[in-house]
Amino acid sequence: MAKNRSHSSEGPSQRQLRVGELIRRTLSDVLTRGDIHDPDLNRYSITVGEVRTSPDLRMATAYVVPLGGKGQEDVLELLNRNRSELRRVVAKNLTLKFSPELRFKLDDTFDRMDDTRRMFEQDDVRRDIES
Repeated sequence: MAKNRSHSSEGPSQRQLRVGELIRRTLSDVLTRGDIHDPDLNRYSITVGEVRTSPDLRMATAYVVPLGGKGQEDVLELLNRNRSELRRVVAKNLTLKFSPELRFKLDDTFDRMDDTRRMFEQDDVRRDIES
C-alpha cells in the first residue's frame, strides 16, 4: 500500500526544502535591494527566516520579521499588498511548472528562543537539570 506523504509525519521532502530555501534567498535579496516598487515596503529591513512549501509546491509560507521587531503588522500588510509582484520575481528565479502562491507570517523563532533562555535561567528549572 502506498504511503500518502501529505498526511505523514516524516516532515518536508528534500525538494520542498530546496525550493523553500531558493524562495527564501530570492525574497531576501529582493527585499534587501529594494527591487519592489513600493517605497513604504523599501523603508523596512526585513529578515526572511524560513520558507515552508506545501507538498505540491503550489503554496509557500514565508516567515518574516522586520529588523528590531518594530512595525510587524505594517510589514505583513505591505508584503501582502505587494504579494503579486513578489510572486513574479520569485517565479523568474525558479524553474517550476507553477509559481507558488506566497503567504507571509511573522517569525516568532527569536521570541521562543528568548522564552526558552529565560526558562532555563529559573532556579527551579536549573536544579532539575543539574540533578
